[in-house]
Amino acid sequence: MIEKGRISALQMALMIYPTIMATAILLVPAITGKFAKQDMWLSPIWASFAGFLSVYIAQQLNRRYPGQTVIQYSEKILGWIPGKIIGFVFLFFYLHTNGIVLREYGEFVVGNFMTKTPMVVVIGSMVLVCAFSIHGGLEVIARSAEFLVPVVIILLLVIVILLIPDLEPKNLYPVMEKGIMPSLMGAVVPSSWFTEFFLISFLLPFLDKKEKGLKWGIISVFAVMLTMLVTNLFSLFLFGGITATFTYPVMSAARYINLADFLQHLDSIVMAIWVSGTFIKISVFYYAIVIGTAQWLNLSDYRPIVFPLGFLLVLVSIWSTPNLQELTHSLSTTWPFYAIFIQTIIPIVL
Repeated sequence: MIEKGRISALQMALMIYPTIMATAILLVPAITGKFAKQDMWLSPIWASFAGFLSVYIAQQLNRRYPGQTVIQYSEKILGWIPGKIIGFVFLFFYLHTNGIVLREYGEFVVGNFMTKTPMVVVIGSMVLVCAFSIHGGLEVIARSAEFLVPVVIILLLVIVILLIPDLEPKNLYPVMEKGIMPSLMGAVVPSSWFTEFFLISFLLPFLDKKEKGLKWGIISVFAVMLTMLVTNLFSLFLFGGITATFTYPVMSAARYINLADFLQHLDSIVMAIWVSGTFIKISVFYYAIVIGTAQWLNLSDYRPIVFPLGFLLVLVSIWSTPNLQELTHSLSTTWPFYAIFIQTIIPIVL
């Protein structure tokens, strides 16, 4: 075993929750709003089916091949050469995805807060912090998640509660004016984020109580669906039909908060949610890449490749897209098919 650490099923759920939520929370209302209009609150419900399916497939594969990740059992199922090819496809996909997550993080921080700081510095510093946590092993990431996720949830609730006086529930109507199709269209992009739940296939082998993996995986999917639903509802109640015109609706909502001219400009809270959530997200993806690469190359220890792969991640994040507009466009057009093919279709075939 490359990884000596053990985590509980609850820690796995806490790690995977921000892995999906961190980027989705800022972008999901705008993307679903574009297709689903006032039915955007329904989209996360349809999208969550992809998450439940991904967790179930990962659990079934883990039951048949206990103690192995997808990189290892691909070789057992398909044979050495096809297995290595599938393993490489997964590793490339996670490297590419994590590069894009880093780029989203960099664009957000540079665009909203540190406008004079070079993108490379913002991305590089995040990768460095994540690299240290991965070098410490799986238990370090799990403990960080245990500490940070409750903080993120509390901060989110603070924003939600402070926005209540400004909400207009009538923006919800008419419900399903054009039938079910718009809300299904709005679910396509979020469903590609829900397929990222397949990442638990890299965590299930290291659970101390294997039998609890499925239960906590499903609870985590449900929690993500609920968070997205609340985020979408609040954006809709606040901005109505113009939600889709904002790049980061939640960020704009936080700027909207004004309590007696005293409590204002709470965008720093959104920044705190985003940075801590993204730290866990990048760490989990990064860990999957590192441990998967070590298994793919049959190494006895994954620590020597942590920093070289981190350097590669920074390069991929800079190369992956020319600017934020191109990135948002690709995320809402080609990305869902790419993600669903690799994280749902290939595992179903396996």
